[in-house]
Amino acid sequence: MDPLIAAAARALSAGDVFGALKHVALREDPPALALRGIAMAQLGEHPRSRALLRRAARGFGAHEELARARCVVAEAEVALAMRDLGGSPRTLAGAAAVLAAHADHANAMQARLIAARRLLLIGRIDAAGGALERLDLRGLPPALSAVAQLARAEVAMRSLHTAPARQALARAQDAATLAGVPALRAEVREARAALDRPAARRVCEGGEQLLRLDEVEALLATDALVVDACRHGLRQGAAWTPLARRPVLFALARALAEAWPGDADRYTLIARAFRIRRANETHRARLRVEVGRLRALAAPLARIAATAQGFALTPRRGREVVVLLPPIGGEQGSLLALLADGAPWSTSALALALGASQRTVQRSLVELELDGRVRSIGRARAQRWLAPPAAGFTTTLLLPAALPAA
Repeated sequence: MDPLIAAAARALSAGDVFGALKHVALREDPPALALRGIAMAQLGEHPRSRALLRRAARGFGAHEELARARCVVAEAEVALAMRDLGGSPRTLAGAAAVLAAHADHANAMQARLIAARRLLLIGRIDAAGGALERLDLRGLPPALSAVAQLARAEVAMRSLHTAPARQALARAQDAATLAGVPALRAEVREARAALDRPAARRVCEGGEQLLRLDEVEALLATDALVVDACRHGLRQGAAWTPLARRPVLFALARALAEAWPGDADRYTLIARAFRIRRANETHRARLRVEVGRLRALAAPLARIAATAQGFALTPRRGREVVVLLPPIGGEQGSLLALLADGAPWSTSALALALGASQRTVQRSLVELELDGRVRSIGRARAQRWLAPPAAGFTTTLLLPAALPAA
């Protein structure tokens, strides 16, 4: 191997980015371009890093498929950091297969971890968990092991399994300590702190009660009927009725739950569901239609009966109805939760992660920008969105997640 290339690679593996650049900064051959691209990524210069890695991949010949595959994996890592989620997973899977065939098991594992982390970002928790479970983590370098355990911990946290999350984070901490990478140690500390921060608010008599993730998990394990305003649905034990795409029905369910054990009058329900101040007979007729739709969807979990004043909610099992609110108010909680990771997101990536149209995301971002809650950098196709990190609570319950239907 070229001595300068070997020296630059050793410097990068030790975290000495500038030392690596001193060896290859003026070289234009593919190996040097690849190392410069990795160095730029470690410095946070992601667009420049991506361009260098693409040049390196083009520069390697047809007989150098191993080197090209490594460039593909490095570029995929940069794309993940840039929150560019639109690429085809097949390219990364093909690179992983090439690396495994050449016995480069560390880089093949890196490729598979990148694929799993991408699934996490777009809310496909079950698919990410399955991908991680299929990985053999024995004998991995400490840094890769820490990344894998962090991903497993996030799957467990997003699935509300806090005990496995704590175990994975303990393993991640041990691996990060062995790796000696400050950024990894900081990421593990932040993940462990998230478990001890408030994750939701429970509406109770006389006010609200802050709940940690483990307390939310314990609540959902009871037979209480939970109207979940974090993920917008009704839950009782293992049964789940999603209402995220039925905002009117969810507004009615929440209003009925907040009035439990009493009833909610018709004018309150109309105001909450339709967002109007003055109701007429048309609205009363529409309310009957929407309550009928909610009654049909919620039938396995609760009864909705008409009363003299309005409607009342009664759980079919259990003795309690609980309203679970997100730690932050507003309708853009999931959007803010994604942006709170500190990475710059494009509107297309946000739309993919949220399962919404790009135009809907753009409208929400404009509203949040007017309120001073997000800011944009760049213009046109290079425009990215940022938000300050959430302080004092965790946004885990607000992140996108494909929850099972009842």
